[in-house]
Amino acid sequence: MLERRTPSHEDLVDHLVRSTALARGEAARVVLDVLAYFDETTEEFVRRRHRELKAGGALNAEIFERIAAELPHRAVAPPELSLRQLRRIVYG
Repeated sequence: MLERRTPSHEDLVDHLVRSTALARGEAARVVLDVLAYFDETTEEFVRRRHRELKAGGALNAEIFERIAAELPHRAVAPPELSLRQLRRIVYG
């Protein structure tokens, strides 16, 4: 017999459907996007932001300063990283 699986955040999806104009599928995607955002490691965040800012035309000096300023405002702030540590995350 197949066991019916329910999403682990069904109550949150229900809440979004009731409190917004989102359809059920859209609400489920929002929940998954938010969970993925919070699952992102510090290294993944630094690499992603570097790519985004570089694609927007920013220079590395500005990029690393901006990332350093953004990190303390993450939901779970990592320990303070130097600009050199940030560069090493991106370039190895």
